[in-house]
Amino acid sequence: MEEQLAELAAQVAALEAASGGSVTNTMFAETFYYLTIPLMIIIHAGFLAYEMGASRLKNVLSSGVKNILAFAFMIPTFYFFGWWVYWGFPTGIPGAPGPAGISGIEYANAIALGWGDGAQYMGPNIADNASGVFFGAFALFAATTASIMSGAVIERIQTVGFIILAIVLGSFAWVVAAAWGWHADGWLVTNFGVHDYGAAGLVHAVAGFFALGVLINLGPRIGKFNADGSANHIPGHNMPLTVVGLMLIIVGFWGFLMACVIVPGEAWSWFGDKMSTIYGTPITLSALSFNILMGIAGGIIGSWLFTRDPFWMMSGALAGIISTASGLDIYFPAHAFIIAFSAGLILKPCADWLENRGIDDAVGAVTVHGTIGLYGVVMLGIWGAGYPALQGAAGEVPTVSLMGQIIGAVVFFLLGFVPGYVVSYILKMFGMLRIREGAELAGMDLVKVPAAGYPEWGGDAPVTPAHPAE
Repeated sequence: MEEQLAELAAQVAALEAASGGSVTNTMFAETFYYLTIPLMIIIHAGFLAYEMGASRLKNVLSSGVKNILAFAFMIPTFYFFGWWVYWGFPTGIPGAPGPAGISGIEYANAIALGWGDGAQYMGPNIADNASGVFFGAFALFAATTASIMSGAVIERIQTVGFIILAIVLGSFAWVVAAAWGWHADGWLVTNFGVHDYGAAGLVHAVAGFFALGVLINLGPRIGKFNADGSANHIPGHNMPLTVVGLMLIIVGFWGFLMACVIVPGEAWSWFGDKMSTIYGTPITLSALSFNILMGIAGGIIGSWLFTRDPFWMMSGALAGIISTASGLDIYFPAHAFIIAFSAGLILKPCADWLENRGIDDAVGAVTVHGTIGLYGVVMLGIWGAGYPALQGAAGEVPTVSLMGQIIGAVVFFLLGFVPGYVVSYILKMFGMLRIREGAELAGMDLVKVPAAGYPEWGGDAPVTPAHPAE
């Protein structure tokens, strides 16, 4: 028996040597990305709890419904056109050369739509083990952008208007940012050395400033501001639920950042046989673990020193990760801690500054994701200057620089804010952005949801009127 096992092991070793271990690598790559998807769904469980807890009792279920719909609509819309945008426009110019020497549009038609030879990657009978799960990871990035925006606008936005905004953000605005700055052929990368490994700018900042554009047109909740411009605190109905939701987002972040890694496999061997970033630069899960944990801790401690508030402490954990995300593949752990700590310190003052200008961001999403996202992008230009932005040695490829990161930050801001403002302005013109005053005062659950979040507190579930007020 031992001789037979030894002979079998030798045969397996010979097969792996002959194939370069491609079968094993491909199976690992497929499993790796497959596992990132349920981990990232935990992000949405966190957003669901976070936003429902941050809502008042009369709006708790409507906030939950909105978040569930954001997740659901992102999957098909990203499949039908968001995925195509990513592969089609890395240079920002339709028809310009893309990967493999063909135009970006031709490449997108093959990869995203399954035209020609690309058909083998679609459907149940596929020749590639990675495209579907890699798509799944990107689709969850898209859903994350929509969930970031959804928290800022709770308690007064129309459901249909919100869905339209979520589709524009999740299946277009951030995807353009990804094509330009999170793609080895992206023009921000090749021309300016923009580097954003963990998507601090192209996911978080784009979503945060998209939300800002919407908030300007949406306006504050009734009772948020006094006649003299001073702000009133409108607490949610369940702080423990909100804090637990924030912690679940932190758990899901591990899947988010896992999915930012390119794992070598037969179908995904563009950058060799080592783990790398989307830019082909080296990374290991070991180094990533050091920096994520230091980012979480630094953000919490910085916020705790300034506020002592558990909501802002857990928001500081998010800010800590986001502020370090651009350079998690470059920083030493001490760098990550210092940057995250500083992000935690400035978090609440930045949120207060925005509120003092009449912006009612119900959960601080613009600050946590937008302001801190851009802060993280720019910080990499200081701490990581001179590091190769792409695969290759310094002097042969673009390098990270402060000016390049500032340019990237400006582009990410505009890709978020401009479509957020323009689309919400159009929705406002057509009366599709904000619910009516009476519905807001009564509570959105009463007129929008045929159920009660806590029926034992308020009697039987409310009956939805035949013609609900908007």
